Amino acid sequence: MTQEPDPLELAHKRPQWSAVRPLTWVQKSVLVLATAALAASAWFYPAATARYAIAFCTAVYVALMLYKFLILYGASTPKAILRFSPEDIRAGEPREWPVFSILVPMYREPETLPQILKALRELDYPADRKDVQFLLEADDEPTLKAAAALTMPPGFRVTHIPPSFPRTKPKACNIGLAYAKGEYLVIYDAEDIPEKDQLKKAVLAFERSPGNVVCIQSRLNFYNATQNLLANWFTAEYSAWYDLQLPGLASLDAVIPLGGTSNHFKTAALRELMGWDAYNVTEDCDLGIRIGRLGYRTRMLETTTWEEACCRFGPWIKQRTRWQKGYIQTWFVHMRNPFRLLRELGLVNFLHYQMLVGGVVFSALVNPVFWLLTLLWFCFQPAGADLLFPGPVFALGAFCLFFGNFVFIYVNLLGCCARKRDALMPSALLTPLYWAMMSYSGWRAFIQFFRAPFVWEKTAHKGKSA
Repeated sequence: MTQEPDPLELAHKRPQWSAVRPLTWVQKSVLVLATAALAASAWFYPAATARYAIAFCTAVYVALMLYKFLILYGASTPKAILRFSPEDIRAGEPREWPVFSILVPMYREPETLPQILKALRELDYPADRKDVQFLLEADDEPTLKAAAALTMPPGFRVTHIPPSFPRTKPKACNIGLAYAKGEYLVIYDAEDIPEKDQLKKAVLAFERSPGNVVCIQSRLNFYNATQNLLANWFTAEYSAWYDLQLPGLASLDAVIPLGGTSNHFKTAALRELMGWDAYNVTEDCDLGIRIGRLGYRTRMLETTTWEEACCRFGPWIKQRTRWQKGYIQTWFVHMRNPFRLLRELGLVNFLHYQMLVGGVVFSALVNPVFWLLTLLWFCFQPAGADLLFPGPVFALGAFCLFFGNFVFIYVNLLGCCARKRDALMPSALLTPLYWAMMSYSGWRAFIQFFRAPFVWEKTAHKGKSA
């Protein structure tokens, strides 16, 4: 290339679509005024304020529950997921397969290099059509030394990422995108093991989809699902999300918050989108929304990439904090001009966006309040509590408490069933404990959004052999 790539291109050319500025002055003003108004209302009219707040939250809970039913209905339709059998692949061969670029961002993960190198070598795709870049930070001496000690096949290379702010995965991916040679491009994490025919299936998926489909998302799951209870919960959640909910969204032609790995792109369209937002710590979710805003679409593919579940409490909290902070970043970025967002997405996808991105944040932050109210009611039944729950609100609240929670647990059970992992079902029944962890990390993310929006809490992986 004739000039150095700009990994911050989105922030430089379209700052209104970047989290480089977490909040605009208008958003800050609205937040301050709304907080002041709510505080004043609670001071002068505490009972009425609490009553209306509870009614509003209850209505949102009901909407989220009904939304789950809509997604599950979508998942049952034939167009929910693209499927290609080995016979479908062989039917078109021999043929000229397009060059496929593979980006593997890594940081301080030398022990996973042999595993990912082996997985990429074993992909059933012509060796001379693989364009593989290991994106390594220039000051990450352990991983650089590990890479130098390995024999790289032709088409595999190391791309050095200069140390600069922000130190994030999307910044590294943007540099890799600038040097990518393929018609298509995919991201894999350091510990990933994709199914061997995944690239060929992705090519067929693009070739048999409408021209506006620029991203094909693979399903993700874990190879250490039975390691402990946390791994059980994480696997049940992933199974429900990637095997049911994302296909359901695809069938509804909804905007899709992408997973952080195994999303396959048309390289030209990805460059048109200016790659990833280097300042967003959940860059995949943000990119999925920008794909929808430009009129493009994402589809789901029946192929799995196996990952390592983070199954220790401390690292899991940090990982989930980063994900939830990224959802907060994404919501505020795209809500800078709600009317423009509505116009670009359309009403239906605008509502999808509010449920998918805003709903995740809302649930994590508000759940502890309602758990506490429920506990106080059952333990003490304080006088006057009935004033906060007028008849209809109490009925809907009770409906959410009993039937709604059942629905959310049932979705995870369905995910286990879809993956034929019946042994995880008893753990899935304990999902409310997992929700408590989500709420803790959600509040941690909310505070961190204001104090340290660009901090990237790295998740350490050891690989399958560890």
